Amino acid sequence: MQRSATTQRITVPVRDEPVVAWRSPGRPPAVVCVHGAGVSSREFQPFLGELGRRGHDAWAVDLPGFGASGRPPGPPVLRALADTVAEWLAAAGLERVVLLGGSFGCQVVVDAAVRHPERVAGLVLVGPTVDPAARGFGRQLLRWLRNSPHERLSMAPLNLADYRDAGTRRVIGAFGESLRDRIEDKLPYVDRPALVVRGARDRMVPQEWAEEAARLLPRGRLAVVPDSGHMVPYRRPRELAETVAAFLARHGLAHSGDGAEGGPV
Repeated sequence: MQRSATTQRITVPVRDEPVVAWRSPGRPPAVVCVHGAGVSSREFQPFLGELGRRGHDAWAVDLPGFGASGRPPGPPVLRALADTVAEWLAAAGLERVVLLGGSFGCQVVVDAAVRHPERVAGLVLVGPTVDPAARGFGRQLLRWLRNSPHERLSMAPLNLADYRDAGTRRVIGAFGESLRDRIEDKLPYVDRPALVVRGARDRMVPQEWAEEAARLLPRGRLAVVPDSGHMVPYRRPRELAETVAAFLARHGLAHSGDGAEGGPV
């Protein structure tokens, strides 16, 4: 996918490895997007543009081993990825950000928020994995197959490019980390405004689990985006940008009159 002409590429070293992020500049707080297992910030590019057009400072970071970032040795470990996000925020000079995770990225940002709360002003969890009722490779594969018809066909080549760039071992390792992590045990310790977002046709994240995730968050709410599967940032970027803008305004994380649209979240 072509990056927007207004999107900046920013590279910051973390632990002697380059971490690459893409930015659509705007007013604070920064909204930092963290991608799912095996993929990269490519999945966030449509959303990045939409949020940037609303005047918000929008970022999408490639985790180590994925996308354009460096390739550290060894398989990905969720705790290390979360620490890298916190270290990258410090190195990039970003304070009190809103972390937005997509799929496995939700697990990374929740871990970061629990252990590095000083860096986080709020959380947006888009399609949070893994539903505790379906923790297992076979069940997740079946749900992925059922969800696929609800995604845009144009996303398939992006995912294939991401898997190629990361390599088979790293992709499998990321999916393994997602299955081992118990996000449900950490959600009660996120003491920040939080929004769970689910695509109405998401077969990876059923409504029951999305509602439970929002309930477990001390300051959590749920928003459902119509006509979308699991990958809401790619399929419905405008609607997601409206939802996030409304969330920022509701919690005093955006200036008044910022053009936020949509109902209360």
